[in-house]
Amino acid sequence: MTDSMDRRTELGELFDREIERRTVLKQEWIASVREPFVALCEKLEQVVREGHAVLICGNGGSAAQAQHFAAEVVGRFRREHKPAPAIALTVDTSVLTSLGNDYGFEEIFKRQAEALMRKGDLLLGLSTSGTSPNVVKALTWARNNGHMTAALTGEGGGTMASVSDFCVAVPSTDTDLIQERHLVLLHILAEVAERVLTASQ
Repeated sequence: MTDSMDRRTELGELFDREIERRTVLKQEWIASVREPFVALCEKLEQVVREGHAVLICGNGGSAAQAQHFAAEVVGRFRREHKPAPAIALTVDTSVLTSLGNDYGFEEIFKRQAEALMRKGDLLLGLSTSGTSPNVVKALTWARNNGHMTAALTGEGGGTMASVSDFCVAVPSTDTDLIQERHLVLLHILAEVAERVLTASQ
């Protein structure tokens, strides 16, 4: 019984600690990302209103978030709306594995961007470090070819800051905290897209 109580106490302390980590960062991260994020929201409104596509890419947890965001734009977030084109470049295993095998892992998003992007589309890259080579390469290609680019990153923005028209850098180097805040930002972007889509129905 004592061991069980001790374990419950430890888990409770873990919970308290992790909640405190997130609370301490709250004001700092909100203040630092507000301006660049609002600018990104304005661009997304334009992209969606004009019927262009949003392409999203990232690795690992960021890949999952790319898919999550695309689902909410094509499907729905809070309310019914007409679908808009949003494509996560992380979902087609045959494309990903063939490109990785034939061209190298760094090419898997760039090659898809080359194939799919049209004038007016937006490429959104997700990376907690801001240095993921395959995301950087895709953003670089897109920007060099006249497409709009955006990035959600961690502290400082990394390499992605220099190849993105809009870079929202969460002021943290902790992967879990960055990803959690990226999810908040993606939910707000989904709300922005949804408002445009419901207004035009």
